[in-house]
Amino acid sequence: MKKFLISLGLASVLMTGAYAKVYATVDGEDITDKDMLFLRQAMPNVDFDTLPKEMKDKAVEQAIERKLLTKEAKKEKLENTKEYKEALEDFKDTLLLELWMRKQIDNIKISDIEIRKFYNENKDKFIVPETASARHILVETQKEAQDIINELNKVKPSDAEKKFIELAKSKSKDPSAANGGELPAFTKEQMVPSFSNAAFALKPNTYTKTPVKTDFGYHVIFLESKKPQGVSSYDEIKPRIEQELQLMKFREVVSQKAQDLRKKAKVVVK
Repeated sequence: MKKFLISLGLASVLMTGAYAKVYATVDGEDITDKDMLFLRQAMPNVDFDTLPKEMKDKAVEQAIERKLLTKEAKKEKLENTKEYKEALEDFKDTLLLELWMRKQIDNIKISDIEIRKFYNENKDKFIVPETASARHILVETQKEAQDIINELNKVKPSDAEKKFIELAKSKSKDPSAANGGELPAFTKEQMVPSFSNAAFALKPNTYTKTPVKTDFGYHVIFLESKKPQGVSSYDEIKPRIEQELQLMKFREVVSQKAQDLRKKAKVVVK
């Protein structure tokens, strides 16, 4: 229970100042990051901002439902019930702890020197793997995929991408068809092996000459570009390092404070 309360507090502390982002409105009331706490508690290691659009949209829909149901509960005057008042009393200690933790973390300042030192000593933590930017066409049969490749073979290399986009829009079974088969940049690990191996083996502005089979069907892949493995720049990673160092110091402060208080208190474990 104690660990849950601490994690709940940390979620609120680390989100302080971030509530300005509005995802939706319900009867004029904003849905902000605060309304996403349920998601962050369920998946504490997941960064909401990096979730695929489909998952983000689903989370926002859940937040909207929660807002609507909460409004309904208020209409039924449930806050006047004995059960609600007892639960509210129990929650006061949690809220008090959250406010105390917020105060502690607000007092922790990380200098640029500390951030730069951590960056220089831990560059292996900030390696960005090789990524590819590509388009693909997904069809059900190998023959369909080969027919598409045959059509691409008929055009000049300089016109291949334009033709690929046309074919993707008219023939692909994948949702990306609407965008000409365009995919977000991906690493080798983010795609199934057969797809990744084929995509990363291509040179920019070329396409696969044979159909690529996956569990989803048959693909034709067009590689737009590849970005080699590298290290995130200091400016790119600075906010993340600052937050990480702040959290490390916060944990040290809380741990030391708890130890000091325990020495002074009369604690009986039963």
